[in-house]
Amino acid sequence: MQDIFPQIQELLHQRADVQARLNLLPYDGSPEIKERDGKKYLYIRKRIASRLTSTYVGAYSDELYQLLLRTAREGRELKKHIRRLDKELAQLGYTDAELTTRVQLNLDFARSNLKSTIYDQAVLEGVATTFPQTEDILENGKVIGMSASDVQKILNLKHAWEFVLDRDVISYPTDYSILCHIAKLVNEGFYQDGGRIRGVPVTIGGTSYIPPLPIESVVKEQLAAILEETMPPEEKAIALCLYCMKTQIFNDGNKRASVIFANHYLISHGAGMLIIPEKEVPAFKRLLVAYYEGRDQGEIQEFMRTMCIRTF
Repeated sequence: MQDIFPQIQELLHQRADVQARLNLLPYDGSPEIKERDGKKYLYIRKRIASRLTSTYVGAYSDELYQLLLRTAREGRELKKHIRRLDKELAQLGYTDAELTTRVQLNLDFARSNLKSTIYDQAVLEGVATTFPQTEDILENGKVIGMSASDVQKILNLKHAWEFVLDRDVISYPTDYSILCHIAKLVNEGFYQDGGRIRGVPVTIGGTSYIPPLPIESVVKEQLAAILEETMPPEEKAIALCLYCMKTQIFNDGNKRASVIFANHYLISHGAGMLIIPEKEVPAFKRLLVAYYEGRDQGEIQEFMRTMCIRTF
């Protein structure tokens, strides 16, 4: 019998990616125009269960109305794509996994803290942003006073987190394919295939450490070895995060991908989240350089256990 696992894996990745794009749309529903006192106003009409709801958007303008029409059209296409993928998965015999109550609570915890999480990650990456600016980008897709590349990095973080927080993705095993897809999303718009393993040498600012070229088979073996070790989930997530950061598996975005990858493991086990808080970023970077250069005696692991694990 032909192994259908790779097909199911690819379809699940596609569905989660399409769902993430659907979640990023600012409006979900069909635009409608209402008149009151001789003025026009725009609303979004949407059916929830058996009820039709109407949500106010703003005063009518041709530009806003056309935006709502494009968004509605894109939303319909994305939903159609999801239904098609669901049909293909069903034909392969796939059924959605049931999440435990603990994992579902962890997903809710992650979603409710998503803005602050993305802000902390942006600061770790050196993006010159404030929390209000980050919030504005996440809600409106743009902000005045920031470079286009920094805005893109924040939007990419949102996209990657939306992917990881999908129910199907969180029920999928933490493995190399998940890591590569996360890297692809955080590098979107910067590299044509940002999820492909690095094939060129890189240097890291602030350290003499030069990571050797990664070998895919070795990376897969090392990740599997960490995942098979007997240790608490938070220890395993820290080990995954540090290994990926030091190996520099991709051309760019390694810290971003590593943190989100570690969180995939933690959340899938209902064990909280791993986030480097904004105020701890300077200390973390000093410890990370020591870890890269082989001068670490377990200090960074202890630091991350104490300062970077959030439980609920």
